[in-house]
Formats: sequence, structure tokens, C-alpha cells
Amino acid sequence: MSQYDFYLKSLLLPVAPSQLKISVNNNNSTYILIDEGQINILKKAKLTDIEFECLIPQVQYPFAIYTGGFRGASYFLDYFEKLKTDQDPFQFIVSRVMPNGKVLFSTNMKVSMEDYKITEAAKEGFDLTVKIKLKQYRDYATKTCQVKVEPEQPDTATATVETERPPSSVDNQPDSGLPESYKIKSGDCLWNIAKKYYGDGSKYTLIAKANNISNPNLIYAGNTLTIPAA
Repeated sequence: MSQYDFYLKSLLLPVAPSQLKISVNNNNSTYILIDEGQINILKKAKLTDIEFECLIPQVQYPFAIYTGGFRGASYFLDYFEKLKTDQDPFQFIVSRVMPNGKVLFSTNMKVSMEDYKITEAAKEGFDLTVKIKLKQYRDYATKTCQVKVEPEQPDTATATVETERPPSSVDNQPDSGLPESYKIKSGDCLWNIAKKYYGDGSKYTLIAKANNISNPNLIYAGNTLTIPAA
């Protein structure tokens, strides 16, 4: 007869359960497509459920196994309660060994204690029966994202600053109406003089005609111009 050893964390159950139910739950989704029938979308499996019922003796039986000597039922009940309230996962291990020493497959899974039920029956005398439900536990962690803020870089764009054109001598003249004459200064041109007095540089021809200037681009500082009415 095979020997089955059941461990809840470091606790060896004194009597191996007669039945062990392991439910491997799937998380697949089935859909119905028009004119195509059903399809199945495969997803990662859900957590596995484990159920078994174990005998907790109140007296020492020759078939019961105790690693540290006989312990009463209260020790095991306290241990179960601690597994339930500690909110920590633990290892559930089932070791299966044939009488000839050959090791069969083993179950080794991290689980949580979901609940347990204690039953006292007259036919069992003072012994207790405890029905235990475990659920597979998967380690997880919250992913964190570190945002690195780079220091602000100086604006490398270059700006071209245009130097204002120094006002011509015409711009420096007070706009007090049309003078009878105007003495040409260095940097003057007929266009600017006309723009100053007429508000329209294209009327430079009036000045050129009044002063018999055949080439408006040729005026000389020191000469005096007659400024006619517009």
C-alpha cells in the first residue's frame, strides 16, 4: 500500500486523507460566431482549488504519524487557525511513495487557507474530522515606473536682433508744414524727403521737377531744395 504524506507548511497531518480533490480551473471564453459555430478563446488558467477531509485523533493510534510525538487535536486546530489568520501563503505538499520505496509524482504548491470546517460525530468517538479548502497562490508584485525628469535645457535657438536704421536727417526735421527750401544733409534721398513732407515717397518726382533734377539718385549734401506744394 502506498504511503501518502500531507504537509501544510511544516505540519504533517497525523492521518493521511482518504481522498484528495484538486480542481484545475480554466479561464477560457466560448463565443458563438454567426455561421461559424462556437469558438474557444484560450486564456491562462484560473487558480487551482484543493479540497480534502482529514481525521484529527484525540488519542494516539498506531497508524497515525507524529514527527514530534503525540499531539492532541487542539494543537492541530490552533495550527489551522494560524494558517487562516496569518494572511500568508504556505506550501502544500503531498508525497506519494510506493511500498518498495519508489517515489510517485508529488504535489508541491503555494496555497492559501480559504476555510476549514470541523465536524464531531458520535461514530468517531472523540476524534475530529476537518474539511479543508485551499486555493493556489500566485506571487505578484506591483510594477513601478520611475520617471526621470531631465533638467531643462537652455534654449539653443538664436534670435537675430535687427538694429534699427538710424533716422535720416529728414526724419529729424520737425513736421511743421512745407518749407520753401530744404538744405540736403548727408544720407538724404529724395524718396525720404518726399515721404517726410508728403507722406508718400513716390512723390519725390515733384521735388525733382521743381529743382530741375534729371537723376533723382544724384543729390548732394549742402545743396538747397525747393519743396513745392503737393
